[in-house]
Amino acid sequence: QVVLVESGGGPVQAGGSLRLSCAAYGYSYSYYCMGWFRQAPGKEREAVATIRSDGRTSYADPAKGRFTISQDSAKNTLYLQMNSLKPEDTAMYYCASSYNPQCSYNRDYALRALFFAYWGQGTQVTVSS
Repeated sequence: QVVLVESGGGPVQAGGSLRLSCAAYGYSYSYYCMGWFRQAPGKEREAVATIRSDGRTSYADPAKGRFTISQDSAKNTLYLQMNSLKPEDTAMYYCASSYNPQCSYNRDYALRALFFAYWGQGTQVTVSS
């Protein structure tokens, strides 16, 4: 059983920063990918950023240059540093993990939610203008 617990969300003004954390419990073997996804009201879930077990990162276009994904393997924790936040970044942010090797094939696959089987409950990020 894999359990993912997100934290760090909250209200922030446009231009501000937040750091999301995702603590992972219950791993019995190494994952292939971990990542952050988000879903705004009335919109489909979309990828934000993912990281492969070898450290390679992939970013969706809206996140490039503003967000940074990282991991602390010793702490089994995934992070998402979000800078220069915009109102359109408002969404529920979810942490996810994948044990499907296809997620590591290329950037496109790394950003596909269908390869991620385990999901956290989400943390809300609200950016006001």
